[in-house]
Amino acid sequence: MTDKIGFIGVGTMGEPMCRNLAKKSALQVLAADRDQAPLKRLAADGVKAASLDEIVANCRIIFLSLPGGKEVEEVCLGADGILPKLQMGWTIVDCSTAPVSLARRLYAEFEGKACAFADAPVARTRQAAIDGTLSIMVGATGETFARIEPLLRTMASEVTHCGEAGAGQAVKILNNMILFQTGVALAEALSIARANGVDGKVLFETLTKGSADSFALRNHGMKAMLPGIFPERAFSTEYALKDLSYAIAMADEQGVPALGADVARELMERAAELGHGKEYWPVLLRAIEDATGKK
Repeated sequence: MTDKIGFIGVGTMGEPMCRNLAKKSALQVLAADRDQAPLKRLAADGVKAASLDEIVANCRIIFLSLPGGKEVEEVCLGADGILPKLQMGWTIVDCSTAPVSLARRLYAEFEGKACAFADAPVARTRQAAIDGTLSIMVGATGETFARIEPLLRTMASEVTHCGEAGAGQAVKILNNMILFQTGVALAEALSIARANGVDGKVLFETLTKGSADSFALRNHGMKAMLPGIFPERAFSTEYALKDLSYAIAMADEQGVPALGADVARELMERAAELGHGKEYWPVLLRAIEDATGKK
């Protein structure tokens, strides 16, 4: 185990993850981000702001928490990326949600430098990131998983080794695909109930007592759709569309129909067209309401 850990990307999820890593691991954490505000907040928890070059030079294990595949590829393989600068034996842990194909490519690239790579995307909410109760799905060799698991457990209550490179991303992407499709069902049910004079609160509270009960119902349905609260700086419609595109690409590559995912994407795209792209993704409810003319 090294005495310094790197963390690149301390945004909505990355900041609390980095904070828990620093507080619970008792290791020095060096963090980098284009936004100085979270770095200043993290300084109070002992996290030291650093450049990418400083992190690559000093940290044998480096975590990434970036918006998506494009950013991960740029940080790892870009002209000023970290791959050419790594020393033999370094380990990169990507906690972003990115395409499975990219994870497998990065594994091969880093292995070629005698370095390890793990895809370790996170699930659950920002509050879970704050509380250190995320679920992390990991694609890595057994040896790499054993090395990084104690660090991942500073940020998560559930850490699952899903298989080799890319397996973590595949499971996370499909997790989100199922969640979004459940969100579509909840939005449709709420809209149909209201159109037929049934109180939405009565509907959702009653559903929690039957076979339609779910995490999505109790959180995305009851806490967002029912009161119509869709804050920014949560998991936005734009980010949800990104993850859906990864899932649909996985399906297309293998010739598997993904009709439910296509419906979710259509509703989210419509919500974005209505100006809700930056808002919390359950705002797809607005796309259904817009189609019916009822709110």
